[in-house]
Amino acid sequence: MNVITLWRARAWTLPLILFLLLTLSLSLKPLGAAAQTVSVSGVTLENRIMLGGSALQLNGAGVRTRAVFRVYVAGLYLSRPATNLEEVLAAPGPKRLSVTMLRDIDTAVLGRLFARGIENNIDRRTFSRLIPGVIRMSQIFTDHRQLRAGDTFTIDWLPGSGTVISVKGQVAGEPFTEPEFFDAMMRIWLGAQPAEQALKDALLGRSP
Repeated sequence: MNVITLWRARAWTLPLILFLLLTLSLSLKPLGAAAQTVSVSGVTLENRIMLGGSALQLNGAGVRTRAVFRVYVAGLYLSRPATNLEEVLAAPGPKRLSVTMLRDIDTAVLGRLFARGIENNIDRRTFSRLIPGVIRMSQIFTDHRQLRAGDTFTIDWLPGSGTVISVKGQVAGEPFTEPEFFDAMMRIWLGAQPAEQALKDALLGRSP
């Protein structure tokens, strides 16, 4: 190979390498961005969030349906993976259940459904102790009258504080300090009689 031919080969090789590297970098960026969020029924959920100074991972997410209607999307955030209720309750640090509405709903009805969900999943003695908290939780939702499609609420467990309910991004009242209250709330979705079995499986990261 003479000098001119060698020079021409190198002249073509360098731009080709640069082009391939640029193409590879551009193709990887969308993948990285997509991995940061999950879309469920049109609702975007972060894969990782910060709560109470701790990093939490999305354990699972799914849709609550009633009859043929999609009511809301729920996502469960924990410090470590969990595949059953016991592992969820045992997970250390903060925890969060986030809900995004897919349709408008009367919040008084929602509060009553949550109260019934708690009662159906704990023994009578424990429920009797939690009645004041259950009534206050129901009142929090009743006071908002209605949640519209796109509105959100969260149920957080913050060690040292208790259970904190936030509606539309605003903390609703004082924390529920009873240690069992967050556990009772989680049983609405993850207990022996969950709101919906398919949603329970989704929140626990179980394959359909």
